[in-house]
Amino acid sequence: MDFQQDLITSIHDYGVFSDSLEGMRKGLSEKATSLLIPCLYEEFERPALNQIKEVLQELEGLHQLVIALSADSIDEVNNAKKFFRDMPFPVHIQWTNGPSVKELLKSQEEKNGLDLLVPPGKGWAVWQGLGVATKSSEVIGLFDADIKTFKPSYPARMLPPLLDPSYGISYVKAFYSRLSLENHSLQGRATRLFVGPLLTSLEKILGGGPFLKYLQAFRYPLAGEFAFTQTLALNLRIPCDWGLEIGLLSEIYRHVRTNRIAQVDLGIFDHKHKEIGDSMNNGLQRMCCEIFSTILRGLMEHQSQSLTNDQISTLQVLYSRIGEDRVKQFGLDSVINHLPYNRHLEEMAVQKFACLIKSTAGAFLNTPITKQLPAWSRVISCDSRFQDDLIEAGDCHSSQLKLFGQNKLITA
Repeated sequence: MDFQQDLITSIHDYGVFSDSLEGMRKGLSEKATSLLIPCLYEEFERPALNQIKEVLQELEGLHQLVIALSADSIDEVNNAKKFFRDMPFPVHIQWTNGPSVKELLKSQEEKNGLDLLVPPGKGWAVWQGLGVATKSSEVIGLFDADIKTFKPSYPARMLPPLLDPSYGISYVKAFYSRLSLENHSLQGRATRLFVGPLLTSLEKILGGGPFLKYLQAFRYPLAGEFAFTQTLALNLRIPCDWGLEIGLLSEIYRHVRTNRIAQVDLGIFDHKHKEIGDSMNNGLQRMCCEIFSTILRGLMEHQSQSLTNDQISTLQVLYSRIGEDRVKQFGLDSVINHLPYNRHLEEMAVQKFACLIKSTAGAFLNTPITKQLPAWSRVISCDSRFQDDLIEAGDCHSSQLKLFGQNKLITA
């Protein structure tokens, strides 16, 4: 590993000592810490979540584990509760799409004009999970539910910079080498083949503005694993589409000085992979469209810059060339490391991504305002009890009791 440091502090993995959860217990005892895992119910049928559970069972002293669960029935929610019932710390299963939650969110639009009923997805789950976790925790860490390589070093490296106040860190983001466990091939195409070449191309066209420089300082800007302080989490607007990770980086940029941000190396990392998709409406192509729109919005917010029609055409050509250069670089990297590499498929991906640029930029310029869930600080200012109400509504047991009580009164 290199010694590189840049705008964002990098915490390297030098491989000298193995990370242990034991060393975190003092920090956890001094700062109430929650872990948040947004989760589809189908993840309970896959081995990754079992592995995550086994690792977290050793994390004594954790204040709370919040599972932001999308489920189709109360039975699925109860199965999730049974799955986590033997953990050595409290576990809150937040039924994100349960009827009581939907009713509660709808009521906020009627009472306070807050539109909280967005299309279900990771952004919606993260927003609800943060509402639960920030109620009683000073530090919140987030991990996906489909991580096949989850091990103690993940929380042991990501949380400590926030547990020790002497470092002054407010936000930690993971970076890693995404390799397939099955054949060790390079993954992370949206980062390697789209975001990386795109940011380089934008820098050449627009110059090295502060927001672009900031984004380029992150080694894996699309990493979905991060942690932050309660104060920061309460003040972040949450994007509702595949631009979630870049959108959150934009929000962090708005609220936090760069010397209070760190990124940490988690080593080898693998989780579910998306297909490229057969159009810009699905797969990685849709993801890249929404990521691109989020980057363009960040440039407007933080650099007061937007692309002209001529610049969009230049970007498409420039991205294609830089993307093809990256394919050659990753090919050499793979060969020397004895990793399988399909150069043709990688170049086909770059071609498909290049075709998205013009239409996505045009659509964005026509409609630059996007749907974001409001920061929790704003929601609480409208309704000071809303966090408590959401926690109660998301607990299917509490919801059932409440409904039973109402039915009993009606019967009487």
